Amino acid sequence: MPRTAWILAFLLTGACTSDETLSAYGAAGKLWRLSSIDGKVFPAAASLRFPAPGLIAGQAPCGRFQGKQTAPYPWFEASAIAAAQDSCPQPEAEQAFLHALQEMTLAEVSGNVLILSNVQGREMLFTSGG
Repeated sequence: MPRTAWILAFLLTGACTSDETLSAYGAAGKLWRLSSIDGKVFPAAASLRFPAPGLIAGQAPCGRFQGKQTAPYPWFEASAIAAAQDSCPQPEAEQAFLHALQEMTLAEVSGNVLILSNVQGREMLFTSGG
């Protein structure tokens, strides 16, 4: 392959693999703790991380979860969520958290605040210590 063709192929491949998800716009490298859902303080501990482009993971009230988030920012789409559930004293909180997470379609990161929302008016507010 001629050198210019190789360089062009490299640049095009790099452009196709660049991260356009929420993790590239300030969400990566932080542990996001859920503060509220729909304006109400969430009664259990839950968190969200962006460990790699296109991936989400975290701690739901009953155990760890992981999934995919490949929508380009500012869009958000949690899919293929798999949760490892231990015995759970708060199954309603677990279900509410995971259900709400899958309903979110928009994301906004501002410093140590992450807001996930949708056009129906639902909202999840997360904060990070830094």
